[in-house]
Amino acid sequence: MDANALKTLQSPLKNKYREQPETAQITLTAKGWVGEGISCRVETGKALVEAGLHPATGGDGYFACSGDMLLEALVACAGVTLRAVATSIGVDLKDATINAEGDLDFRGTLAVSKETPVGFKNIRLRFDLDSSATQDELASLVKLTERYCVVFQSLSSAPNMTVEYQLSSEE
Repeated sequence: MDANALKTLQSPLKNKYREQPETAQITLTAKGWVGEGISCRVETGKALVEAGLHPATGGDGYFACSGDMLLEALVACAGVTLRAVATSIGVDLKDATINAEGDLDFRGTLAVSKETPVGFKNIRLRFDLDSSATQDELASLVKLTERYCVVFQSLSSAPNMTVEYQLSSEE
């Protein structure tokens, strides 16, 4: 896809969102079901992924780890955003590899230490770029990718979250 094709695709959406801002607000959903043993089957829209415990918490490595899935979502979003931004601003991007790494201390999630936070302490996102663009153009590309990547921004400034539960009725 080139910049004109991307503009043609996105222009009607941008106009609609300017004129009717409420139409730009959508709710994405994810759904899962507890599975056999200690696992959760997650519907991705394209396939079914079964997540389980990471080996560092007693898992056997057979199931996907939700921490890995979070990093994979970051890589996917950053990669798509990188390509869209490069296309939009005319940066020649021959190829790119996107890597995400995250540091966890499992003492938190296993309740070994109440002082140890649960979750990622640090996440590093790296772009290995193959491009003829200048250093300034690449810096702009990465800065804009960071700015417009939904997952990156959501992780950088945590959204408000709520948790609810409902008891299933027995029939």
